[in-house]
Amino acid sequence: MEALRKQANKFKEQVAKQQQAVIKQFSTTGYERSDSVVIDEVELQRHQQLEKLYTSTRSGRDFQKDIVRAAEGLVSIGSKHIEVGTKFSDDCFRYGGENNASDEALAKAASLYGGALRNVEKEYEDFNRILSSQTIDPLRAMSMGTPLEDARGLAQRYSRMRHEAELLSAEIARRKARVREAPIAENTTKLQQYEAKMIEHKASMAVLGKEAAAALAAVESQQQRVTLQRLVGMVEAEKLFHLRLAAILDDVEAEMSSEKQKRESAPPTLPSHKRAEKAQYFLAEAVHNFNGSTEKELSLIVGDYVVVRQVSVLITISALKVL
Repeated sequence: MEALRKQANKFKEQVAKQQQAVIKQFSTTGYERSDSVVIDEVELQRHQQLEKLYTSTRSGRDFQKDIVRAAEGLVSIGSKHIEVGTKFSDDCFRYGGENNASDEALAKAASLYGGALRNVEKEYEDFNRILSSQTIDPLRAMSMGTPLEDARGLAQRYSRMRHEAELLSAEIARRKARVREAPIAENTTKLQQYEAKMIEHKASMAVLGKEAAAALAAVESQQQRVTLQRLVGMVEAEKLFHLRLAAILDDVEAEMSSEKQKRESAPPTLPSHKRAEKAQYFLAEAVHNFNGSTEKELSLIVGDYVVVRQVSVLITISALKVL
C-alpha cells in the first residue's frame, strides 16, 4: 500500500511538472528573460547576447512598421490632395475660358493657377510613387521577411531549451538529495542518467545558441542599415517634393502678380457714351488773332486766355473767355 502511494505521488509530481512546462511554453511567445538558471558563465553570456539581439531586432521591426504606417498616411493624404486639386484645377480652367471677355484679369489668373495646380498634382503623384517603391514596399517586406522570423525562431528555441535545462537542473538537485539520503545503486544510476542528459543538452544548447546569435546579429545589421537608408531617402524625397512645389507656386504667384500690376497701372478704358462726361479741361493762351464769324464763335486777340475742353483726340474751345 505504501509503495502504491509513493508511486501515485511520483506520477502526480511528473504530471504537474509537465503541465507547468506546457503552460510556460505557450505563454511565452518571445525570448524568455530569465537569469534564474545559470548553467555556466559561457551560457549566461550567450543568453544575455541573445536577449539583447532579440530585443533590438524586435524594436527595429516595430520601427519599420511605424515608418510604413506614416508613409502610407502620407500617400493617403497625397491621393486626397490630388483628387481635390484636380477638381479645382478644372474649375479654374472653366472659369478662365467662360469669363475671358467680361473679366480678363481674373480669368487669366484663374487659368494660370489651374495650370499650376496640374503641375502640383503631378508632383504629388511622383512623391506617392517614390514613397511606395522606396519606403513602404521594402520596409514592409523586411519587417515580415523570412530571415527575421527564422532568426527569432532560433532564439525562441534556445529559450525553450534553456527552460528545459532549468527543469533538468532541478531534477538533478533532487536526485542528488536522494542519493545523499539513500546512496543505493538505483538512485545513483538515475542521477548519472540525468547528469549525462544534462551534458548532452548543454552541447545542443551551445550549437543552437551560436547559430541563433549569428542569425540575429546578421538580421540586426541589415535591419539597421536598410532602415537608415530608407529613412534618409524618405527625408530627401520629401525635401525635394516641397522644393518643387515651392518653385511651381513661386512662378504662378509672379505671373499672377504681374497681371495684377498691369491691370492696376493701365489707364481705364471708358465707354464711348460717357466720354463727354470725362472730358479734360485746361487753360490756353491765344497766340494768333481770331475774328468770330458767327455769334457762337469767340473773337480772340493775342494774349487772351480761354478754357479749352479736350474730348478724345478732338479739342474744342469752350464759350468761356478769361478776361
